[in-house]
Amino acid sequence: MNSVNKVKEEIHARVAAQRQHIIDFMHQIVAIPSMESQIGPVGERIGEEMRKLGYDEVRFDVMGNILGKIGNGPRVIVYDSHVDTVGLGNLDEWTHDPFKGKVEDGVLYGRGACDEKGSTPGMVYGLAIARDMGLLDGWTAYYFGNMEEWCDGIAPNSFVEVDPKVRPDYAVIGEPTLMNVYRGHKGRIELKVTATGRSAHAASNHLGDNAIYSLLPVLTGIRDLEPKLGDHPFLGHGKITVTDMHVSTPSINAVPNEAFIYIDRRMTFGETKEGAIAEIEALIPEEMKEKVKVEALFYDEPSYTGFVFPVDKYFPAWALEEDHPLVQAGLKARKAIGLPDNPAGKWNFSTNGIYWAGKAGIPSIGFGPGDEVYAHSVMERVPLADVVKATEFYALLPGLIA
Repeated sequence: MNSVNKVKEEIHARVAAQRQHIIDFMHQIVAIPSMESQIGPVGERIGEEMRKLGYDEVRFDVMGNILGKIGNGPRVIVYDSHVDTVGLGNLDEWTHDPFKGKVEDGVLYGRGACDEKGSTPGMVYGLAIARDMGLLDGWTAYYFGNMEEWCDGIAPNSFVEVDPKVRPDYAVIGEPTLMNVYRGHKGRIELKVTATGRSAHAASNHLGDNAIYSLLPVLTGIRDLEPKLGDHPFLGHGKITVTDMHVSTPSINAVPNEAFIYIDRRMTFGETKEGAIAEIEALIPEEMKEKVKVEALFYDEPSYTGFVFPVDKYFPAWALEEDHPLVQAGLKARKAIGLPDNPAGKWNFSTNGIYWAGKAGIPSIGFGPGDEVYAHSVMERVPLADVVKATEFYALLPGLIA
C-alpha cells in the first residue's frame, strides 16, 4: 500500500506540473472541427502532442485514425478515444461558438468536449507519465484516436484485423462515465422497414396503393412493443424506437409508391439479432408480408481516406464481471487518486466496446470525464478539473492490472 501511495503521489505531482499543458491541449482539440468522421486535422494536432511527449511511434492508420505507441512489451493495452463528433444541429440553439466554446465555473462547453475529446488529453499525457515512471515496463501501450460516430466498433475492428493488426489484451474506453469505472452496456441493431405500393394521382388515389398506410401496423406495433422486450439486472431493459422516415413519391400531389422507416433497437443480454428482426416481422399483417420487408442495415461507406471496411450494423451487448482483474484494477486506480469508492457502472448508450468486448472478447472498461446526458447536445460540456484528474487514472491503471 505504501508503494501505491508513493506512486500515486508522484503521478499527482507530475500531472499538476503539466496541468496547464493538458488544459490548453483540450481547448485546442475542441477548437478543431471533426464532424462526419473528418478527423484528419484534429488527428494531426494530437499526433503533434504525442511526438512532443516522446511516443515511440505516431502515425495515421489506413482508415485515418491517429495511433500513438509506447513500448514493445508482451502485454498490450489500448486507450480508445473517438475524436470525431456529431454535427451542430440548429446553430440558433447554441449560446456560444461550438468550437471556440466557453468556460464557466471551470466547465468547458463545446462540440466534442464531452463526447469524446475530453478523454484524449488525459490518455495522451497519462501514458507518457506512466512510461517515465516505469509503469509501462513489460507493456506495449497505444493511444487510439478514432472515428466512432459513423459506426460503432468499426475502428477497433480495423485496428485488430487490418492496421496495425494488433489484438490487445485490454482496452480502456474514454467515453464519458462521470469519472466512474464502467464495465458494459446494451447492444443494438439498426433496422430498416420498406413498404412498396403503387403511385397514382392524388385526385384518383383510389387507383393507387399508399405505401405509408402499409407501415401503420408496424409503427403502432413498435410504439407498443417496448414493455415486452427483454430485461437484465445489470444492463437493464431493451429499448426500441423509430428514428427516421422517408417516402418515395412522384410529387406531393401523388400517392407514395414507397415508404421507409429506420429503427434503433437497443438489446440487453438474452436478446439476439435474429430475434430483434423476427419481432418486427411479426408486426406485419399476413396480407402485407409481400410488400413490407425488414432488413438489418449494412455499413460500407468509405472513410475520409477512402478506406472501406464493410460491417453489419449489429452491435452486441457486453459486460465484464465486477470481479474481473481489469475492473478491479480500474476501481483501485479510481480510489487511489482520491475519488469516491463507487461500484462499477454501465453506459446507457453504445461505445466501441461492442467490438473490443462484444465481438472480439477483449476485456474492456470505460473511464472518462463528462456526463453522457450532455452528449450530442448544444450544452455539451466537461469539467476541466476532471479532464486533468483523469490523467492520473490513465497513468496509474497499467501498474495495477494483475
